[in-house]
Amino acid sequence: MKTIGLLGGMSWESTALYYKQINEEIKKRLGSLHSAKVVIYSVDFDEIEKLQHSGDWDKTAEILSEASKNIQNANADFLLICTNTMHKVAPSIQEKIDIPIVHIADATAKVLQNDGITKVGLLGTAFTMEEDFYKNRITDNFGIDVITPNKEDIKIIHKIIYEELCLGVINDNSRKEYLRIIEDLNSKGAQGIILGCTEICMLIKDEHTNTKLYDTTTIHANEAVNKALEL
Repeated sequence: MKTIGLLGGMSWESTALYYKQINEEIKKRLGSLHSAKVVIYSVDFDEIEKLQHSGDWDKTAEILSEASKNIQNANADFLLICTNTMHKVAPSIQEKIDIPIVHIADATAKVLQNDGITKVGLLGTAFTMEEDFYKNRITDNFGIDVITPNKEDIKIIHKIIYEELCLGVINDNSRKEYLRIIEDLNSKGAQGIILGCTEICMLIKDEHTNTKLYDTTTIHANEAVNKALEL
């Protein structure tokens, strides 16, 4: 079994989900007392969040690259960045380390392809929804059209992520807003919805909607298990 490197803390709420889901999947596949070999480096999200909103992505890349070097030095075989948004600086991080990064958008797009999805809605932080680093990777490399909410709804989604979900707060009214936005994306032709922030799965689950949901946390965690077991 290979050792999984997790670059987490963005937020720690979703990093805890990664660790739990990876180990549950290892147990499911291997049985007995098996658990995953994991190295976790968890950063202080307050520092990262301030840099995100000030637009200092170079500094975030510097911090996360140093953290990734520590993960590599702890003998991880590959790295997961446990957040969709910070894949914006994944190329910069990859330049600083020798172990491969398992990209969350690639893992998600492969599942979309397998399900025959050609047009998908994307929920996430404003950075993920508005910028091209995530959407274009899916469209250019996998031929899947990615659509996003309108500007006002993007603000609502972003606010709920940072002011509620990253703090572990689950609000029924916020869930209703997300479900309304999902329905709007459905009306525009989305065949499914990417939960493109690793905290959204805390708020929106399959039982809340008939829409096919693609939870990037679970997808990424499962891909890590595949890599660890060389599947």
